[in-house]
Amino acid sequence: MSTINHGRRYQLGVAALGLLALAQPVLAQSPAWPQRPIKLIVPFAAGGNTDGIARLTAERLSQSLGQTVIVENKAGANGAIAADFVAQSPPDGYTLFMAAMPVLAILPTITKTKFDPLRDFVPVSNVGSNPFVMAISSSVPAKNVREFVAYAKKNDGKLNFASGGSGSVSHLSPVLFLKRANINMTHISYKGGGPAVADLLGGQVQMYFGNLSELAPHADGGKIRIIGVSSLERAKQIPDVPTLAESGYPGFKTLTWNGIVAPTGTPPAIINKVAAAVQSAVSKPEMRARLWQLGVDPIGDTPAQFSQTLKADITTWAEAAKASNLKID
Repeated sequence: MSTINHGRRYQLGVAALGLLALAQPVLAQSPAWPQRPIKLIVPFAAGGNTDGIARLTAERLSQSLGQTVIVENKAGANGAIAADFVAQSPPDGYTLFMAAMPVLAILPTITKTKFDPLRDFVPVSNVGSNPFVMAISSSVPAKNVREFVAYAKKNDGKLNFASGGSGSVSHLSPVLFLKRANINMTHISYKGGGPAVADLLGGQVQMYFGNLSELAPHADGGKIRIIGVSSLERAKQIPDVPTLAESGYPGFKTLTWNGIVAPTGTPPAIINKVAAAVQSAVSKPEMRARLWQLGVDPIGDTPAQFSQTLKADITTWAEAAKASNLKID
């Protein structure tokens, strides 16, 4: 009996070796990713902060990955069109998403979306974050945050603040601040930051929380004053402007970010390869300098770290949406 079993084991062993020999050429020919151009989907129109960060990142990734990374803008529905597109794309690494924090952490909180930010995406790496700066019209007789709050309280309900759209970070950040400061202002919603800045310059609105890159060029023109920064640390580009936390509101912090995510199911090897490429790019002095020009603080973190940020922001902005009385569908 033992002789028969031994013979069978030998035959099976020979067969297994034969199959392995046949499989080796196939394994050896398995192509390494990437083998064709990669699409980096942007949820907004060209020209904004997210688009600028995406194009800068795509340029660096093309160099390190050895394949062209094409930026494709899919604007509409506050970013939901692009998010839906990426969520439904094959998880093969050839479609990536330059996510903006409002699209993943705010939009699903205030309206029904087809995508779920935690279920449908795998965080890859957070490229960079930027605080918002609080700017006021020069028509307001205030030189700092404390003076502005005092003036707003004396003119309760008579002042307006602008935003780039209802439910945007430029809407919810001031909502959180007004709640902390216990002042009442009227919200004026615009279709983007450009029109909001224009009316701030024109004096039609008295306050706007916007990106440094869109407000800094106007700071020396005499029509607006930048009086506060929404991060816990001062912005390197305007070191003389105190944070809101320094200005009497300890712990106040609102940031937005742009980071790469991939469809759920994308192989971990691809996720880690892209994350490493982002981290390498963001570590370069030239890349960091160009991000700073956009008002962005470079990050380049790991998938695990980015995942923690996303989860924390979903909680934070759900609170802000509730404070703003935005209806959740």
